[in-house]
Amino acid sequence: MSTDLTVSFAGIQLKNPVIAASGTFGYGVEFEDVVHLDRLGGFVVKGLSKEPMIGNPPPRLYE
Repeated sequence: MSTDLTVSFAGIQLKNPVIAASGTFGYGVEFEDVVHLDRLGGFVVKGLSKEPMIGNPPPRLYE
């Protein structure tokens, strides 16, 4: 018997509430040996802005 972990957020249905955050998860491929990407509910992608913004200095992903 499996547990239904489906959640709905802002009108988007996810199969579970586990979401990898932008900035800590790279592009996802860096962690495919650690996490089965198809088991995540989703992941947050990089954002865009109309005006330039100062970001964190490199390196931004710790491996």
